[in-house]
Amino acid sequence: MFEVACKNRSESAAQAAGGDNQAQAQNAAQAPQAADQTVTIPEGTKLDVRLLDPIGSASDTSGETFRATLDGPIVVNGVVAVQKDANLSGKVLVARSSGHLQTPAELVVTLTSLEVGGKTYPILTSERSWRGHSHKKRNAELIGGGAGVGALIGALVGRGKGAAIGAGVGAGGGTATAYATGKKDISIPAETPLRFVLRRPVTVPQAG
Repeated sequence: MFEVACKNRSESAAQAAGGDNQAQAQNAAQAPQAADQTVTIPEGTKLDVRLLDPIGSASDTSGETFRATLDGPIVVNGVVAVQKDANLSGKVLVARSSGHLQTPAELVVTLTSLEVGGKTYPILTSERSWRGHSHKKRNAELIGGGAGVGALIGALVGRGKGAAIGAGVGAGGGTATAYATGKKDISIPAETPLRFVLRRPVTVPQAG
């Protein structure tokens, strides 16, 4: 009986040791798989996005944030790293409203984060910028109209008293017209597709 009991205990110990070894082997086999579940998106990757929020030189201020979504999946080495429609956040770097006569509107934005698997990962991308056209030439035509545009405006201002009388305020009237028409801001509506370029690699969980 003693010998049988000793034999049973030895077999149990061997089985327990064998089970531990098997568990360790399984864990070792699973470790590389866990590491393979992340993917590094390299620098230079193009990010095609679609705006969720409108942005504009007059409606926004520098430092404000906006939302966007991936307009197509991010593919690395032929494998989908991030699915289409993943959420992104961006920042308005410059938002300058159009001034009158000579100050054009300006808008500069960039992307700052990417959401994958419910977590947010900071990213660094290229900038997208827009700059309004200068209206100096057009303004010069309006201001310098004198006998033409200036006289017409003068007549209107003179309320029927004649172009000759109104021409006296022609130059001033021309300036006022340029001042009123020279303000043109930049407005980028929601759903606008934009392309950015990743400037620094980012490691994220691979899409399932």
